[in-house]
Amino acid sequence: MFAWRRIVLVLLAAAAVGALALAGLRWAGTRAERVADIGAASIARTHAGLLESELQKFRLLPLVLTEYPGVSTVLAGDDPAAAARLDRTLQSLAGRTDAAVLYVIDRSGRTLAASNWRLPSSFVGQNYGFRPYFLDAMRSGSAELFALGTVSGRPGLYLARRVDRDGKALGVIVVKVEFDTLEANWARSSGISLLTDRHGVILITSRPAWRFGAIHALDSTTIADARRTLQFGPRPPRRAPVTIKGATATVDGALTERFRAAAVPSSLRGARLIHLAPLAPPLAAARLQVLIWALCMLIVAGIASGVVIRAADRRRLHRIAHEALEREVAHRTAELRETNARLVIESEERLAADHRYRAAREELAQASRLGSLGQITAGVAHEINQPVAAIRAFAENGQAMLAGGATDDAKVNLARIVALTERVGAITGELRAFVRRRKADVTAVPFGAVIDGLFLLMGERVRGLLTLDLPPALKAACVVGDRIRLEQILVNLVQNALDAAGDRPGIAITCAVRQDDAHLLVNVNDNGPGIDPAVRATLFDPFVSGREDGLGLGLAIARDIARGFGGELALHEGPGGGASFLLTLKRA
Repeated sequence: MFAWRRIVLVLLAAAAVGALALAGLRWAGTRAERVADIGAASIARTHAGLLESELQKFRLLPLVLTEYPGVSTVLAGDDPAAAARLDRTLQSLAGRTDAAVLYVIDRSGRTLAASNWRLPSSFVGQNYGFRPYFLDAMRSGSAELFALGTVSGRPGLYLARRVDRDGKALGVIVVKVEFDTLEANWARSSGISLLTDRHGVILITSRPAWRFGAIHALDSTTIADARRTLQFGPRPPRRAPVTIKGATATVDGALTERFRAAAVPSSLRGARLIHLAPLAPPLAAARLQVLIWALCMLIVAGIASGVVIRAADRRRLHRIAHEALEREVAHRTAELRETNARLVIESEERLAADHRYRAAREELAQASRLGSLGQITAGVAHEINQPVAAIRAFAENGQAMLAGGATDDAKVNLARIVALTERVGAITGELRAFVRRRKADVTAVPFGAVIDGLFLLMGERVRGLLTLDLPPALKAACVVGDRIRLEQILVNLVQNALDAAGDRPGIAITCAVRQDDAHLLVNVNDNGPGIDPAVRATLFDPFVSGREDGLGLGLAIARDIARGFGGELALHEGPGGGASFLLTLKRA
């Protein structure tokens, strides 16, 4: 009895320790996030203040220069030598204000004077009539744009101001500001700082490699505008290796890093300053604090337990030593027998559960095939209707030929009728095989037979819509699996593409097949609306569907079938913006 009490106490203590450890880890995680949030918000506000200070210093400069007489003189063309004098004036002013470049553009977009007139990368003579900051300034009086220099190749903020004379727009004065010093100051702080525009493109950052990267995918209009205006250079922005969801951020690299994000608005139109504070340092500190507390508690609990157990043992040692030993031997023997019996029962239960799981999986696969039957029937009926109509025509012609004594021609018609009946039999046989309940036969299946079955089943529904990219060498390649089950996967993927497109015109589905050392890779793409981001992470879970009328079983069953044959089915990043799936099959 005493031994059982001790076991219960130990189990209770272990459970208490486990519960405390779990609570401690949760506390450490919450504490680390709170500390990182405070740090991220503080640094974000500080860096936003530094940026605002820089902007305020330079925003007054174009306004002052519009009043400088030499600027309007050069733009009006009244004095041919005025441009040379203005070049030197702008050069001196740029050196005193730390502006990257100061330059004057006439109303046609051509640069007349610039502070870098003596450098090989001089702006003088360059035409910037296509740049948004010039167009916006000429239209509304002022403009600001962060972009990559088309001549210098250096990024910066362009502050533009229209120059008017007697109510007439003469041109634009532009101040270009670069933020190398600001970015260096940001880099000295822990974490990562980003300034993003209204589209999510990174403009200023403590990680220069991320500049002009996007924190999320850009729409086609934004990409087209970037190409047209060369705002970010000849190539549109690519995704930066960072994912920000609310206050949680991850940075991809050799090891994925976790951060806490804080964002504050910026005076640049639509821009935000985001700071990512690393979660690892505060998490390590919080866990160390939990560990210290846990060690202290264990020491105290250990001392107390030792005193109690030692006192109890001393009181009972001489009185029950021999009896306790016999009871312990008997108890351990009985416990081993009980454990062995439980293991046998548990093994049988797991085996039965496995049988039930396999049966349920087969039922779901059968249900999926039957569910596809109604959608396939229309195409199969069309495929059968054509040869039946031809059979009737050939039979009627054969009667006429026999009546006229043309027996040779009648024999040709009869041979054609036999061939057409064989095709009808092949189509109906494929349909019967597709819906028949049978045990999967894992063999080496020629992939071309799977593709032929797909076209027999889908028939007219995919003719003209499905483009097959299957090299002849791969058509005879064999994969591990069951032909009907593999057809079920492809039918499900193509049917999903058709359902997603609905009545949209111009639907196109491609099935491209390639190979690597040990696998056949089948990529099914469409140009439909794509996968809803809300269900991407759980798309293959049972009863999760991107369609309102979908059951959410097709993809789950298809991936289960692929994995059962040593392959895989996964969502793939497609080139056309629609849905894209990659089916990996093991080569036989």
